[in-house]
Amino acid sequence: MDLQLDGKRAIVTGGSRGIGRAIARALAAEGASVVIASRGEEALAATAAELTTDTGGHVIAIPVDTGDQLSVDRLVERTVAELGGVDILVNSAATPWSSGKPTDFDSITDDVVREEIEIKVLGYLRTARAVSPHLIDQGWGRIINISGLGARQAKSIAQTVRNVSVSALTKNLADELGPKGINVTVVHPGLTRTERLETRLAERAARESVPVADLERELATNSIRRVVDASEVADVVAFLASPRSIAITGDAIAAGGGVPGPVYY
Repeated sequence: MDLQLDGKRAIVTGGSRGIGRAIARALAAEGASVVIASRGEEALAATAAELTTDTGGHVIAIPVDTGDQLSVDRLVERTVAELGGVDILVNSAATPWSSGKPTDFDSITDDVVREEIEIKVLGYLRTARAVSPHLIDQGWGRIINISGLGARQAKSIAQTVRNVSVSALTKNLADELGPKGINVTVVHPGLTRTERLETRLAERAARESVPVADLERELATNSIRRVVDASEVADVVAFLASPRSIAITGDAIAAGGGVPGPVYY
């Protein structure tokens, strides 16, 4: 299937590593010009160079702090100046949920929840606010928000709140922007093979003298019984970013290999 992404212009926040990096690679491979944005300038520049070489596409790095509206505005201004416009926004800039963070009711503080909302929810809102006028002016666009299956599990107040909030943001934007030619969706990855997971498993494998493959099988409690790779999440996002996805907006797309048991409708 031709995704019709050739010549499209995309911003991927959180694009220097993990799922964001995989998404940037997928979009560039499909012919889109891609701006990757994050706070770490050195890693950002290295990733842009690598993706350009690997895909033969046009990938540029622009530093951003999505916690700062002025920084976000500058990101969009530079993108429009360098690419001539913008068609696609993928929001993937968020701190990964850490097993070290408090999860029980007695330990959750205001600051823990506030930080999660500030970085993930308000950060996504800021980028959408800056990009949407350009999409509205041209009458076409795609916004894809990367959230997480933590939205469907009551394991931590802060984790659930931040992911559910991204879904609520997505639906509100979809209903308002849909008549203007802009589709907005949210993707919920589950446990995903990224650089961070590979490092974590390698360290545990060395410590416990257990093969990494065995550790992955232990973690893979999804329906397909294997860990989903970041590139496979990126394939889903690439479709949602394309004109082919016109029939899908406002909805959450789970990309975690299936959750055994519950029926979502």
